Amino acid sequence: MIITVDSLSHVPPYEQVRSALAAQINDRTLPVGTKLPTVRKLATDLGVAPNTVARAYRELETAGLIETRGRGGTFVGASGDQNRARAQQAAADYAKLARKLGLDEAEALSIIQAALTAAAEAPLKAPPRPRPAL
Repeated sequence: MIITVDSLSHVPPYEQVRSALAAQINDRTLPVGTKLPTVRKLATDLGVAPNTVARAYRELETAGLIETRGRGGTFVGASGDQNRARAQQAAADYAKLARKLGLDEAEALSIIQAALTAAAEAPLKAPPRPRPAL
């Protein structure tokens, strides 16, 4: 696992960590079941605050790419493979819709590229926490 954080980048450090781990999970450099370093260990290795790594881990967990097993640690989750299948199905559905609407390949791809760019610029949101009953 190789991750670096560029302190001069306009991309927030948590996003650099999140995207690096997500890329390594998606390309299977980090296979399902791989144990990840603790938040404190990875933060120390990268020279960032523990909250930075904790936020990256939370967002990866929300996305289903990793899972925390209590005191057992944090691992690459199996649902990442399911996420890939869901994304492939969504792409197939989009391709069918684009053809049905008469879009050519270049236009369909530019729409996807714009959507990916917009998604990369928008921070991932964690699900809302339940409010305690009063």
